[in-house]
Amino acid sequence: MSTLRMTSDLRRQLILSAAKRCFARHGFAGTTTKSIAAAASISEGLLFKHFPTKSALYAEILAEECEADPALHRLLELEPSTETLVVLIREMVRHFQQIPDAPDQQEAQRLRLMVTSHLDDGEFARLIYEKIGDLIGPMFTASFDRAVAAGDASRIGREPLNLFWFAHHTVLMAALGRLPSVPCLSYGNAADLERQLCEFILRGIGLNETAVASHLDREVSPDPGRKVTAEGA
Repeated sequence: MSTLRMTSDLRRQLILSAAKRCFARHGFAGTTTKSIAAAASISEGLLFKHFPTKSALYAEILAEECEADPALHRLLELEPSTETLVVLIREMVRHFQQIPDAPDQQEAQRLRLMVTSHLDDGEFARLIYEKIGDLIGPMFTASFDRAVAAGDASRIGREPLNLFWFAHHTVLMAALGRLPSVPCLSYGNAADLERQLCEFILRGIGLNETAVASHLDREVSPDPGRKVTAEGA
């Protein structure tokens, strides 16, 4: 039983490796499950036993990239607190603000795919939201609860995780507006935009002015200068 399970796990990793090569070469739209199966030297039927759709396979690759990011690990290892909550929001804002200007355009392509999924069957978007929620949701809710207990925030509604999604949707849409070569909407100075977004979100999720002023300008990023990819599209 153990040998069979290890063989299945190994085959799954081989499929993921082959899929990464295919997606890197041809993009999401240009890659087919048939081409991935051929690259992995397996049948398409066997591929579907491990990954029912191309979207599920792509979402798994993105999740692996996030989980392997050392900056994300350092962020998730922080003690839940008001300060950690602010760091999480600030890193998410910075990540999305960098997407339109990134030279490799990988994140921009993923953002476009995310938007297309919303307009289509929603499968890819659902998978990504599930991965993000599982990965970051517990840290966000734990830090928010600590902020409320410390008197730094007021509880809004009965679902703290919704506050995380409201923040995520805000930065996603702000990035989307800047995605075309000629932005749909100009927000002005990028540095000012980053701070405005942070303040808007932190106040919106219930942090008081004292907490925002106290923690927002502290540079306690898990790895200053690097973006954290877990909040990616």
